[in-house]
Amino acid sequence: MAELFKDRLNHKSLSEIALAVQSVYKTFKVDEFLKSTMDETWEKLELLARGRKITMSLGKYLPADYSKALVILEKAIAGHSSDFLNFCLPDFVEVFGQDKENWDLSINALEKNTENASSELAVRPFIIKDEKRMMARMYVWSKHENEHIRRLASEGCRPALPWAIGLTKYKKDPTPILPILEQLKTDPSPYVRKSVANNLNDISKTHPDLVVKLAKKWYGKNEDTNWIVKHACRTLLKKGNRDVLAIFGLDDVASVDVDKFALGAKSVSIGKDITFSFVIFTKKAVKVRLEYGIDFVKSNGKRNRKIFQISEISLKANEKKIYTKKHSFADLSTRKHYPGIHSITLIVNGAERGTLDFKLNA
Repeated sequence: MAELFKDRLNHKSLSEIALAVQSVYKTFKVDEFLKSTMDETWEKLELLARGRKITMSLGKYLPADYSKALVILEKAIAGHSSDFLNFCLPDFVEVFGQDKENWDLSINALEKNTENASSELAVRPFIIKDEKRMMARMYVWSKHENEHIRRLASEGCRPALPWAIGLTKYKKDPTPILPILEQLKTDPSPYVRKSVANNLNDISKTHPDLVVKLAKKWYGKNEDTNWIVKHACRTLLKKGNRDVLAIFGLDDVASVDVDKFALGAKSVSIGKDITFSFVIFTKKAVKVRLEYGIDFVKSNGKRNRKIFQISEISLKANEKKIYTKKHSFADLSTRKHYPGIHSITLIVNGAERGTLDFKLNA
C-alpha cells in the first residue's frame, strides 16, 4: 500500500523543518518544537490537522511579530529544498496573516510560494473576509506568466474545493468567479485548464443552467476550450442533461436499439465481480455515449445510484456492437458494499434502456 502523505509528516521531516528554520533563526528551539508538535494527539491526526498542528507550533516558537516570522520562513524555504516547508507556509499565512495591516505581505507570500506548493486552501479565508479585494488580486493572477499562479486564480475560488472551506456565497451566486474563468478558458496549460473545468463542474451542481449557457457559448471555437467544456460538464452528462448531450452531439436516442441486455449471474458476493452484456444496433450514423448505473444498497438499507461510463464512440449506419463488461464489488477506501438487492441500468445517450436486479451477498 502506498505511503499516505500524512505519514510523511513524521519526526524526520519535522526535524528537517525545524533545522531549516534554525539555520536562519538561531534561537529557534528545535527540541521543544518537535515535542509540542508530536505530542500524544499526533498519531490520530489526519493530514490537514497535522499541518495545522505544525503551524501552531511554528507560531509558538517563531517571533510574535508576524512579518518577522514570515521572513524567517521564506528564508528557510529559499535555503532548503524541502517540500514540507513549502507545505507549511500557506497554512501559517492563513492562521497568522489575515489582519488588514499584513494583507499585502501575506498575499505576496502566497503568490510566491504557490510556485512550489499550491495555496488554494489558504486564499479562501481571505476571499471570505474581503471578497472584492481578494478576487481582484486573483483576476490579476489569472494573467500571470506562471501557470501555477494562474491555476491558483481558478482553484482558489472553486465553490466546493475538496478538503477546503466551502465558499457558500459562490454556491449561491457564482457570477463573481466567471471573469477569472473567462480569462483562463484558452489557457495553454493543461494544469490550468483542468482547474477551470473542475471549477465549472462545481458550479454545475448548483447552477446547471448557467454552465449549460456558458458551454454553448464556449464550445466549438477552440480545442483547448472544448476540452474544458467537456470535462466541466461531466456531472451534467452523467445526469443525462439533454441540453448538454446536444452540445456534444449525443442526444440521438431513437437511432440506437439495444438487445440482449443480460447479467452473467443473478447474485454475486462482496469482493467478487459481476458481468453483464448487451448488443447495440444503429439505424443511422450516430454518436453514442454508453454508461451504466448501479443502485447500491447503503448501510441504512436505502439505495443510491452511481454512474459509470463504458465508452463514447461514433458508429456508422446499420452497425452492430457487442459488449461484455465487468464490475467489481471489492470494498474500496471510497466505497463500502452492503448486501441486498442491487440494480444495474444501461444508459444510452442519457436515456435508460433497461434495468436488471441482482443480489449482493455478504
